[in-house]
Amino acid sequence: MLTSSLAFAQLKKDGTPDMRYKANQQMYGSSTYSTPSYNYGTTNTDVRYQSGYIKSNGTYVDGHYKTNSNDTNWDNFSTTPNTNPYTGSTGTKAKDYSSGAYNYGQGQTIQTGPKGGQYYINSNGNKTYVPKRSGNGW
Repeated sequence: MLTSSLAFAQLKKDGTPDMRYKANQQMYGSSTYSTPSYNYGTTNTDVRYQSGYIKSNGTYVDGHYKTNSNDTNWDNFSTTPNTNPYTGSTGTKAKDYSSGAYNYGQGQTIQTGPKGGQYYINSNGNKTYVPKRSGNGW
């Protein structure tokens, strides 16, 4: 009989780890956990937990918190200079319609999808989304 013991964080209603579970105690290193006290600034506070998953190329992506989709990336954890309150990391992606948005997909034909997202088709034939840019340049 083959047994697998993948540990996924058990969360309380407020999204913080439930420290009654041994796996959470091991992951977070103590029996107490406090909600991160980072400054959200302009970061979207409407977040959800993305469970871990396996990509089509076989790579496992750990579970993580992410902002819920809206019409902009200005308030995403991954957008500069926002801070992810769960990891403390600073975003690196350019804001929509900023001059830095033009550094993504250089030399590619940028297309706009039915919901307004902008992307190009990469060498694997897949969509690669880029920060939104205006049609007329700067």
